[in-house]
Amino acid sequence: MSNTLAIQMEAVSKNYPHFKLSDINLSLETGQIMGLIGPNGAGKSTTIRMLMGLIHQDSGVVNVLGQSMPKQQVAAKWQIGYASEDLRLYGKCDLQWHMDYMKSIYDSWDATYAQTLLKRFDLLAQHPIKGMSHGQRVKAALLLMLARRPKLLILDEPTTGLDPVARHEVINELMDVLLEGDRSILFSSHNTQDVEQLSDQITFIDKGRVIASDDKESFVSSWRRLRLQVDASTAVPEMQGVVAQRRVGNQMIITTKKYNDHLTQHYQQCGAVVQSVEHMTLEEIFVSEVQASRLTQSPGDVA
Repeated sequence: MSNTLAIQMEAVSKNYPHFKLSDINLSLETGQIMGLIGPNGAGKSTTIRMLMGLIHQDSGVVNVLGQSMPKQQVAAKWQIGYASEDLRLYGKCDLQWHMDYMKSIYDSWDATYAQTLLKRFDLLAQHPIKGMSHGQRVKAALLLMLARRPKLLILDEPTTGLDPVARHEVINELMDVLLEGDRSILFSSHNTQDVEQLSDQITFIDKGRVIASDDKESFVSSWRRLRLQVDASTAVPEMQGVVAQRRVGNQMIITTKKYNDHLTQHYQQCGAVVQSVEHMTLEEIFVSEVQASRLTQSPGDVA
């Protein structure tokens, strides 16, 4: 596997009248999948549009597949496959027409793989686009992208609106793509379940800022929720890595992003009874990270 970066963003900013993307730093190694998670309006699509050269950053460096964006976007786009929930296809034409059109443009078009995807996605080549369901149109767009065999896939909310079966088919196909070690995926979503299943690296973005970025295993292993029993005289100090501390009567709930065994020992020494130490889902981690980040922002920081 190559050690080169498929995506590199350094100190990237973009200003709009009512939104600001601030000091974005992202790096995606070749052969890896990064899940970009954020609420609606967090800046995910703006980040992706800059990676595609559709909008230009006001400051900072954007490199995609070794090409400087937006200056060298034409060279980069030959090797990028892009799909989003609102990607438009020609409604009056059937899927075969779209496949033939893509074949006429891209020398890398793999007709055998396209036929395989037709079967896996349960699509008919002669089916007009306007007669397809939303899920079928999403799978058709992914087929047209994947059969080109691009080196980098950039997916903006691709599973939004899909039923569970369609989501499963799409995610499985994306996982298969990575069996070829020189391919990379940036996967934007607010669905943490999809990201958790698919990604190697995870980046949280909120209000135009990257608030956390790490490999998936580090997130899952370092976050915990502790439930403590305390009495009125028990003083529980704030500890490093604790992002939330809530006390109701003789119960206390601690959320930490830097869990280790010494933390439970410390609480016990303070007189608390540790009732449970719970792993957290990626969704719970994301919500906790966003809430903690917003508490530390001043009003002027909010885009």
